[in-house]
Amino acid sequence: MTTFVDRVELHVAAGNGGHGCASVHREKFKPLGGPDGGNGGRGGDVTLQVSRGVTTLLEYHHSPHRKATNGKPGEGDNRTGKDGVDLVLPVPDGTVVLDREGNVLADLVGEGTAFVAARGGRGGLGNAALASARRKAPGFALLGEPGDAGDVVLELKTVADVALVGYPSAGKSSLISVLSAARPKIADYPFTTLVPNLGVITAGSTVYTMADVPGLIPGASQGKGLGLEFLRHVERCSVLVHVLDCATLESDRDPVSDLDVIEAELAAYGGLQDRPRVIALNKTDIPDGQDLADIIRPDLEARGYRVFDVSAVSRKGLRELSFALAELVGEARSAVPEAEATRIVIRPKAVDDAGFTVTPEGDAMFRVRGEKPERWVRQTDFSNDEAVGYLADRLNRLGVEAQLLKLGAREGDGVAIGPEDNAVVFDWEPTVSAGAEMLGRRGEDHRLEAPRPAAQRRRDREAERDEAETEYRTFDPFE
Repeated sequence: MTTFVDRVELHVAAGNGGHGCASVHREKFKPLGGPDGGNGGRGGDVTLQVSRGVTTLLEYHHSPHRKATNGKPGEGDNRTGKDGVDLVLPVPDGTVVLDREGNVLADLVGEGTAFVAARGGRGGLGNAALASARRKAPGFALLGEPGDAGDVVLELKTVADVALVGYPSAGKSSLISVLSAARPKIADYPFTTLVPNLGVITAGSTVYTMADVPGLIPGASQGKGLGLEFLRHVERCSVLVHVLDCATLESDRDPVSDLDVIEAELAAYGGLQDRPRVIALNKTDIPDGQDLADIIRPDLEARGYRVFDVSAVSRKGLRELSFALAELVGEARSAVPEAEATRIVIRPKAVDDAGFTVTPEGDAMFRVRGEKPERWVRQTDFSNDEAVGYLADRLNRLGVEAQLLKLGAREGDGVAIGPEDNAVVFDWEPTVSAGAEMLGRRGEDHRLEAPRPAAQRRRDREAERDEAETEYRTFDPFE
């Protein structure tokens, strides 16, 4: 059964915004008291957040589909719909978020670091919020926007200061078990270690972490063995320790050739050329192993490596190795510049930025793109003529109609608002700005006109009664 997962594809969907409400206030002696439809609630976000208690992506391997809750629709009496609940997904420290094309969206390092993977949709405005001096009683409300939805790839890159690399069964797990409190599985067969193991080591006043990376073999950078799956865990480490087996039983291997093979795989993987290297000649408690270490040490030192004879069984050389690694880790930490204070960059809108674009596409076809027009289309209830007229007025005020005329659009030409795979297409009429007139005085409910004074109502009633009496006196049933 899988117990460690460091790469998953996650399907996330934020909550949809709630629809606005179109309502008219009613109470005793005041049956038409004006619009009182509330706004819809905001949809919930899907957020990835680093949590110290999470060390693997196993949970998302078994349940890759995650969705936040939708916002509730608005209600009458100016009641706003409830916002959707944000969905916070805990991830391990060192998680990298990528899109399906491999582009990095976020690198989550540090407790509490968060990234919004899918943003919830806005709630639609109710007719109370849409009312104005010209539009006293809107008979429509705006729809809630759909939340973001898509796929993200999560990759875990272990956050450690030192990485132990080497062939399978070179003794990496044994070393980390005696240098720290880590208790990895140890056995005398290849690929015993199937997951990276982390240990915390104290050397003097320096405390650092060490990662035991599963064994590398020739072709690891191309996916052979387990190498490609776990080479990413080496990327964040400041120091690399080559653990070379000086007591291998394989006749076609020796520590120097093992080193060359591992270095070739690290170079093929890329991005690790600047990491300092240390050589740990392991299993020197065996007489033949010590003899081999004495033979190859001059060659390794001539290459510029610091070489240590170590043994996980006898604890030989482990103190010297741990303090040498602490020194290198300290140098790497001091070389990292201090984090700068967060700066807010303000980029003002260009004076000639209209907020939309109109592009001719073939004969008699134009496409409108832009955040505002596309959002307005999503918010429009096309079954309501008044709402369609409101959309037409908004597009006209934004300058879309003027731009269409400038590009030579004619009556009946097709206009698409939005991307090719999700656009609203309609036949354009140059008089679209007159949509309000075609629908009457849009947004002015005549039932809600200001009441007449009492004296005027009395005079009207008297005039109606006199007119009725006059008709009765002049009526001749024999005519």
